[in-house]
Amino acid sequence: MARAAGARGRARRRGRCGRCGRCGQGALLACAAWAAGWVLAGALLLRAHPGVLSERCTDEKSRRILAALCQDYRGGALTGDLCEDLCVAGKLLYRRCLYYERGKKVLQADWRGRPVVLKSKSEAFSSFQPLGLLDGEAEEGGQDVPEAELLLMVAGQVKNALGLELSDSSLGPLWPGRRGARWRGQLASAWALLQQEEYVYFSLLQDSSRHVLPVLGSCGHFYAVEYLAAGSPHHGALFPLDEATGVPWGGRGQAKAVSDIALSFLDMVNHFHRDFSHRLHLCDIKPENFAIRSDLTVVAIDVDMAFFEPKMREILEQNCTGDEDCNFFDCFSKCDLRVNKCGAQRVNSNLQVICDKIFRHWFSSALKSSAVSLQLQLQLREAVQECADSPRAAPGVFWKLRRLLQATQRELQGAEK
Repeated sequence: MARAAGARGRARRRGRCGRCGRCGQGALLACAAWAAGWVLAGALLLRAHPGVLSERCTDEKSRRILAALCQDYRGGALTGDLCEDLCVAGKLLYRRCLYYERGKKVLQADWRGRPVVLKSKSEAFSSFQPLGLLDGEAEEGGQDVPEAELLLMVAGQVKNALGLELSDSSLGPLWPGRRGARWRGQLASAWALLQQEEYVYFSLLQDSSRHVLPVLGSCGHFYAVEYLAAGSPHHGALFPLDEATGVPWGGRGQAKAVSDIALSFLDMVNHFHRDFSHRLHLCDIKPENFAIRSDLTVVAIDVDMAFFEPKMREILEQNCTGDEDCNFFDCFSKCDLRVNKCGAQRVNSNLQVICDKIFRHWFSSALKSSAVSLQLQLQLREAVQECADSPRAAPGVFWKLRRLLQATQRELQGAEK
């Protein structure tokens, strides 16, 4: 586990004085560091294996959560552009519980006939830190809070969550809009949403990326995104092609769909690497965290473990005694033994992990179609192997994979004529 070895090293050193023995201030500091190290290791363990503390996902509890949300809405504590449809008009209808994980609640609903997903980092509105500027503002409804002061707090929250410094003009998607009768509830709701990193990512990137989910609306601390066919290791093709596109299992249709999805993964990798002010690193790459649209575009649907370069460097740059201490899930660094410090630069890449965890599953054996030549299948298999085994996955590997996948598409299209 990342940085757990550092904690174990501190544990060994305490043997001279007992766990909290009488060695003066240095021993107390070492004891505190030992405890903090194990707390961090435990937190990382739970993040890597969330099922340890996952709650049972039930319809009964999910309905109670939404009922409490609507009660807070009717009481004026919160608001949002979906509250009326959810709590009054009956146009946003709960369908089923998808999962609970580390307090996060993810529910499926129908919004005016469209399937959507309702998400929140926590079930209760009261569990989010309130906006301190609203203290004592009950009579005025928060109307007297200076706009500049609010924008400064929003920018500070984004900086804390994502490691990015944004101008006021870039904060539009996160800002509650014009002041009205429910302004206090608007501010409180916006502040609860700002404490959810995933919501901030989706809101800021939705107009500039087709590879992230757009936010469709919100009510209090819950926000809605489109429902898409998510991946799973239980699917033979990793994604439910029949549900998303109607493509039947096996044969030429599956082979073409897989090559289309693979090309979309490459497009996403290139997009996250080049098209933002800082590279976006994905530190938890697995089929469940992606989905596909009907046109087979890959979409990141869970970005709780995504980090822009400044935040990534902050996470990686930790104390270490070896390279294994510098592994943060799918994002790796190297230990500089001269100073016992992990490098701030990630040494692997999104592409390498995708090749290892997704492409290898598809291309390590023959494609489910005889329409693709054996020579091309072998070249593709070798390129995926090269990509998965190369920590940096050099740009040449990217273009080689892209060229081979396009050639695969041409052969499959030629076989259809």
